[in-house]
Amino acid sequence: MRDSAIVATFIFIHNTMRFLGESFGVALAGHTDSWQPSISAVSQLWAGVDASVLVAGEHIAFWMSIGAVVAFLPYFPYSKHIHLFFAPLNFALKPERKSIGELSYINLDDQSIEQFGAAKMKDLGWEQIMDSYACIMCFRCQEVCPAYNTGKLLSPAALEINKRYHFNNGGTTDVPMLDLISEEAVWACTSCGACVDICPVGNEPMRDILDIRRNLSMMESAFPKQLESAFKGMERNQNPWNVSQGDRMKWAEGMSVPTIEQNAEPEILWWVGCAPATDTRAQKTAQAFAKILNTAGVNYAVLGKNESCTGDSARRAGREDIFFGLASQNVEILNEVAPKRIVTTCPHCLHTIKNEYPAFGGNYQVIHHTQLINELVGAGKISMNLEGDNMKVTFHDPCYLGRHNKITDAPRDDLKAAGIETVEMPRNGAKSFCCGAGGAQMWKEEEEGSARVNVTRFAEAKSTGANTVAVGCPFCLTMMTDASKADGDSMQVKDVAEIVAERLK
Repeated sequence: MRDSAIVATFIFIHNTMRFLGESFGVALAGHTDSWQPSISAVSQLWAGVDASVLVAGEHIAFWMSIGAVVAFLPYFPYSKHIHLFFAPLNFALKPERKSIGELSYINLDDQSIEQFGAAKMKDLGWEQIMDSYACIMCFRCQEVCPAYNTGKLLSPAALEINKRYHFNNGGTTDVPMLDLISEEAVWACTSCGACVDICPVGNEPMRDILDIRRNLSMMESAFPKQLESAFKGMERNQNPWNVSQGDRMKWAEGMSVPTIEQNAEPEILWWVGCAPATDTRAQKTAQAFAKILNTAGVNYAVLGKNESCTGDSARRAGREDIFFGLASQNVEILNEVAPKRIVTTCPHCLHTIKNEYPAFGGNYQVIHHTQLINELVGAGKISMNLEGDNMKVTFHDPCYLGRHNKITDAPRDDLKAAGIETVEMPRNGAKSFCCGAGGAQMWKEEEEGSARVNVTRFAEAKSTGANTVAVGCPFCLTMMTDASKADGDSMQVKDVAEIVAERLK
């Protein structure tokens, strides 16, 4: 409030004096200026005033307007207007990202590393420090944050502003990050990337939060206890559901799903993902997609028991050690298989393999299953019965599909090809609202707030008048289904692949 008052006072004095000075000048000239109608109108008030008074008034107004600028200059570096200098630098110098959610590589084989994540501000990258000075204090990031919108303590804007205020008050980079943001707020983040996507000056508060999680999880073992089960599952059985690798192919029993041992040179390697392979509800998505691939005669294979979790949830929860092990193992297997293309049924797998595995030496062409379905429709390899039921669908864009990887058209094209009537939620595409499961939230209880993220999103889906919510992510499938049950609503929740499979000729 103080900063806003100082800036507003400067703007008011400067512009008012410039305005009045010009009106005195127009009055001295004795005629109006058609290019300055407002000033000319005010100049009429000075008709009959002695010329010497007008000259004096013009001089006083000029020097007051200049004086306001000179008086403001010492305060300028401490105000939000410093962003005028730092915002261009932010865009010009910030490291290139494959995606807004791509995290920095840490080589855990390097035994010299003693500090993981950000315990203090000095542990942040220089670009993360610069973010605080580039911040406009426009609060756009706060307005789109799913945690803040559901009453949680997290405000991405407050984090950036607190960093700058700390420096403006003479602070050093030795300040603990938890003095600038609460631990509860840190764990409320869904890593949806909305704050990064919306920022007009390129700030990345989500990156700070995930670096703080790295420190809390790896250095302090301070993480929500509900995450322990998921961590143990990923460490022991290579999946957060803690299902034995021996059961990895149970979802495909009774179906013709070739493994890489049976088809060593497939055109498509299908990365099924942990949820579609082990979660009862998500398995229906895998079965539907297998039906589509078999109907289209696609030359594909799955890794089967050799497939492990990509490590996305571990990394977003700060457990870089678990992620490093899984990523290294998966890249070794994938490089041996040398797939021509990889298709995933989970946007989190898509994001990790496509954007984060290159740092481990794994460079692959990765697409989402809705993109492959779109290709098959376009190639005429599958056709659908367009005279189905009266299904009216609204598509919920998964954050890691639409926002992180800019894939928004393919799922909608799939539904259109199936003859489905679709309606859009107010927040859609890259601006979609989170389901609440990202950032490892899937494995822990939501922080206290005014509402649950998934329930908030489901209410938005209901408001469209649709009778079905279509998704393209197993996490979203779970969260939207849970919200539907909690609401007692009959609205169906289905993956796009399920809808397409139901309509196959």
